[in-house]
Amino acid sequence: MEIIKSVFGLISGVAIFMFGMKLMSEGLEHGAGSKMKKLLGRISDNRLSGVAIGAAITATVQSSSATTVMVVGFANAGIMTLFQAASIIIGANIGTTATGLLAAFSSFDVTIYFSAFALIGVFFVMFAKLDKFKTLGHILSGFGLIFIGLEIMGDAFNNDEMKRAMITAFSKVHFPLLLVIISVAFTGIIQSSSAVSGIAIAMVGSGALELADSMFIIIGANVGTCVTAIIASAGASINAKRAAVIHLIFNIIGSIIFVLIVWVFTEPIVKLLRLIELPQFQVAVFHTFFNVMTAIIALPFMRKLVRLAELILPQGDDLVLDKYKTKHIDDRLILTPSIAIEQVDREVEHMAELAKTNFKKAFSAVISNSDNEYQIIKDNEGEINFLNKAIAKYLIKISATATSDHDELHIGSLHHVINDIERIGDHAENFIDYAIEMLQTNVKFTDQAKDEIGEMYNKLILMYDSAVEILNKHNIKKLDQISEMENQIDMMKKQFGHNHIQRLNEGACSVDSGPYFYAVISAMERIGDHLTNIAFSIKSPSGSQS
Repeated sequence: MEIIKSVFGLISGVAIFMFGMKLMSEGLEHGAGSKMKKLLGRISDNRLSGVAIGAAITATVQSSSATTVMVVGFANAGIMTLFQAASIIIGANIGTTATGLLAAFSSFDVTIYFSAFALIGVFFVMFAKLDKFKTLGHILSGFGLIFIGLEIMGDAFNNDEMKRAMITAFSKVHFPLLLVIISVAFTGIIQSSSAVSGIAIAMVGSGALELADSMFIIIGANVGTCVTAIIASAGASINAKRAAVIHLIFNIIGSIIFVLIVWVFTEPIVKLLRLIELPQFQVAVFHTFFNVMTAIIALPFMRKLVRLAELILPQGDDLVLDKYKTKHIDDRLILTPSIAIEQVDREVEHMAELAKTNFKKAFSAVISNSDNEYQIIKDNEGEINFLNKAIAKYLIKISATATSDHDELHIGSLHHVINDIERIGDHAENFIDYAIEMLQTNVKFTDQAKDEIGEMYNKLILMYDSAVEILNKHNIKKLDQISEMENQIDMMKKQFGHNHIQRLNEGACSVDSGPYFYAVISAMERIGDHLTNIAFSIKSPSGSQS
């Protein structure tokens, strides 16, 4: 009966520990999102800086799984090269040791004090008005729950009957490879090497597990955690799959090397670790040493790791099932909302560039009475429509996560922006249809009409560039300039419409060209309105100028 109680206590402790880790990790991710963006913005082909960035991000968010999933997302979006991804993955293995060191503090008589943070955090989450205090509440709650979970686990293992049962069980599986395999399987199932490390630390601290056995469990946990990245890469691009494979290869090779070392030199290593007085820190220090050493071993062979991943997964395996795909956004990045939103900004910029390209090509077709660009424009329009829906769905998913009030306003603005861009694309598509109709009916604009709509077009291109710059850089000072440009476009439409009537009265142009001329200048005036909305979206989600 005592053993059954201890087992349920162990299950409860593990659950509380894992929930605390998740809560703290999510809070840290949310609070440190801007810092992570800056760190990732510095990523280069320098392997040392990549490892340092990977370690820093993982230590910050307290989750190597979150970092590797993020890396898979970046690789899938084509934002990060495979070499850069490899360096961050290696760094993540170092950063994850911070969790073990944190758990080792349970060896001190501090749990009663640290667990109080859970209550403080709950008050912040429930009653704080500001987002930063709510985020702090999540972090404090998670931090407190980690130590509560560790305490419950420790109590479960401190039961004499439970302790004897565990010692007997592990004596039967004392074969190192079996311990590694069990650890790999268990870590893969719960998808948290941090939880397995925490359990091992609690068990060694209570005397239910030998230090030598804990080392093989720690080694196996490093391989088991690769399951998360492999699952995340399912259905992703070939580079995302390769990033997951690099993670797996790196951890398997490092684990094989250390299994052999620990197996052969068990006694000397145990004696060395026992120079540290507290058992929990003995496990945590081994965990740190193991991951740091495997990273050092892997550093000189990073390009060979990348090459091996490319050989295992050749380019031909990357099947493109859909005609259109997003370039920058990826569901795996939603775990870190601040980074996901930045990637949406890039996707919106790409969508705006497509619409601008279509506008330029379609306008040229109208002026030159040509249909040469028809298929390109139609394909681009298909991609613009696809991106409009894909980005809208992605924004809804981000909104479901713990985003700040500022992020929510930005997300609201982006919903309006993509609709304005999509409408610009529709106008461009209409232009190519006008061009084909004019070509088929042999209708042409006079030189004066071409000059007028050309003047309007040139003003719109300048306005387009300014609107996108304002959107990307949040340059409020340029909004007056956009308003002035919109007024000029409106005046041009009125003046050029009047001029066209005069030409018709004088017989200087054909009556058949009239509907097309009005359609073109009216569409360009509406494009100006959409560009104004895009620019003013940084001030008001709806793009209102008031």
